[in-house]
Amino acid sequence: MMKFIGVLVAFLVINIIIRLFDKKNQRTDNQLNANGGCSPGLIGAGIGFIIGGGPIGAIIGYALGTIFGKSYTKEDVQFMGKTPRQQDFSASLLVLSAAVMKADGVVKKSELDYVKRFFLSNFGQEQAEKYILTLREILKQDIQIDEVSQQIGRYMNYSSKLQLLHYLFGIASADGQVHENEIDVIESISRYMGIYTSDYESVKAMFVKKVDDAYTILGIEPSATDDEVKKAYREMAKKNHPDKVAYLGDDVRKAAEKKFQEINDAYDRIKKQRGMV
Repeated sequence: MMKFIGVLVAFLVINIIIRLFDKKNQRTDNQLNANGGCSPGLIGAGIGFIIGGGPIGAIIGYALGTIFGKSYTKEDVQFMGKTPRQQDFSASLLVLSAAVMKADGVVKKSELDYVKRFFLSNFGQEQAEKYILTLREILKQDIQIDEVSQQIGRYMNYSSKLQLLHYLFGIASADGQVHENEIDVIESISRYMGIYTSDYESVKAMFVKKVDDAYTILGIEPSATDDEVKKAYREMAKKNHPDKVAYLGDDVRKAAEKKFQEINDAYDRIKKQRGMV
């Protein structure tokens, strides 16, 4: 009997806590509706799950709060994507881009121009202007690479993380060469995001050219057999296929096609060298 009463009391306590939590959430929703928008501290109510909190949420929230003021509507942040996952990718892209651009201690005009061209070609004039405006505010902040990369690593799927990595190397090589400190920063980002070393080296080889870069892109050694080459290509093509990031929108999918083409080109070069059918 006493055991039954104890269970009943525990149930009642839990029920009370749930009710109090629901009322608190309801008050928050009412405040948001009354204000007609979101404050920087409540950015999670307006955009994606990753940036709803944690270090990325703080960085993006501060940047958007500076741009739009203390209160801004959900429509103000629609340029970051129509869905939470698209917004998460955009936020991650902006924060990591700023980290790489600041890696050598100075933000080069060539890097900023590259980012502008990327946003213009992938998102259009209106969205690109908002991305660049947000990026400028992020560049003014301190970025803890380990914290933001780990947050991305926990919530973003693997193919999307590979696409982020490819984009970051594009920024680093915008001035015609990839500097060692930029490589160090991108390598740290990759490691904290949980990218396998072979996949990191694959993307890196697309920008830092070496003698056997075709093999590195496929994640294998030149001593690999023909069957191993074919298997490596199939596996690399599978996780880097543009369809894997199609949920992020046509703009990101289009950007992913370049990386996929690099993999196909590497495979074609190896087949030509070996006379493979």
